[in-house]
Amino acid sequence: MPAAMVIGLVVHANHRHRFEAATRTLTGVTFAWAVYRREEQIRDRVAGLLGAGRPDGLLLGPVPYARSRDLLPPELPVAVTRSAALDLALAWSRARGNGWPATPVSIDTFPRETVDEVADALGLDHEGIACLPFEPEQPVAEVVAFHREQLARTGAAYVITVRTGVAAALDGRVAVLHALATPGTIRADLHELALRIRHRHADGLRFAAAVLRLPDPPEPATPADRAGLVEMLHRTPEFADAWIDDRGPHGVVVFAHAGLFEAVTRHWTTLPLLAEARETLGVRVVAGFGLGDSARLSVALAERAVERAGQDPAAGAYLISGAGLMIGPMGAAGPPLTSTYREHGGLEALAGRVGLSPATLSRLAAVERRLAGRPVSPSELARSLGITDPSGRRLIRKLSESRLAVGDGSSQLHRKGRPTRLYRLSITEALKVRHD
Repeated sequence: MPAAMVIGLVVHANHRHRFEAATRTLTGVTFAWAVYRREEQIRDRVAGLLGAGRPDGLLLGPVPYARSRDLLPPELPVAVTRSAALDLALAWSRARGNGWPATPVSIDTFPRETVDEVADALGLDHEGIACLPFEPEQPVAEVVAFHREQLARTGAAYVITVRTGVAAALDGRVAVLHALATPGTIRADLHELALRIRHRHADGLRFAAAVLRLPDPPEPATPADRAGLVEMLHRTPEFADAWIDDRGPHGVVVFAHAGLFEAVTRHWTTLPLLAEARETLGVRVVAGFGLGDSARLSVALAERAVERAGQDPAAGAYLISGAGLMIGPMGAAGPPLTSTYREHGGLEALAGRVGLSPATLSRLAAVERRLAGRPVSPSELARSLGITDPSGRRLIRKLSESRLAVGDGSSQLHRKGRPTRLYRLSITEALKVRHD
């Protein structure tokens, strides 16, 4: 039996229950905890965790990462889990539930663009929102001073913070709402880290298998139902390069790059394709994913996973890997993924001009919609499409030559090495122009 994966978790004592809730969907993994109560304890806790036996990977928040990043070995897979837009929206919802006005308010840690995005979605006045984005070296005292200044200037009734130290320093004299990462946000980062660790140790896990099945109860699936499922998969841009095999009552088998499955399941948390099947076919579909060191093993694991999903009326999908990792259940939350290029009359012509297939350009348009305006690196684009990094760089060059990708800044994840250039996709806009 392979040794269990060990993932280290660096958490504040008050937040441990959230991380424990996120770990419950992973099996075949052992967790090592580094728990602190004050930020000045972080370095010692991380050093102790690494000294006790280096874990296979490390999950921690932005503050622990900023305080300990020089201690982390460069080859150690690390994931930094951050509060998401949803977490900020939930904090604002709690404020309204308390009877507080949405604005004025003072917010820390979140990027300005995230605050603006949520404020736009909720129809809030930007002028009444003070925002202090996270700075790695910024001490708690400066963040607290910012909030007190904004409260005095605007008369805000409360503060939204991600940092426990900030809430403690305000000492109960100011109403504070925590916009902490939900277990769902943490779970997505944890699943992504676990799969990244598996990929590092086993090149054979670069490809994977999925089995989709229509369980019999309450009514047996018909051949027409299965044919509809196969057709739906074929017209889904994300599966344009996948190999799809209809095995009748045994289900539909899909072979694809593991990165493709990670993308369509949003790092093994949801599978919107199931909602699409329910809406368009009127049937319940369950799915199983298998990651093994051979095609035969991947299919066998996927079949075990789909059997597990079929036993749970509320479940949509499960993942099982050859090393004993199990992730699930994955629900059907989220908008449908399917968006065939036939909906865009000018896509075939645009694809011909660029020198790409309509299916590939349709998949790129789907990626652009998921990014929602966020720039992307060539490597991230490659992972989204399930292709190699060199292929991703070549694709970006081709898109740039046709003005379907425009340079938009750079990113440097590590202090050493060259920054990675970022690009903003503009395929949807090009399609609108051609259609008009």
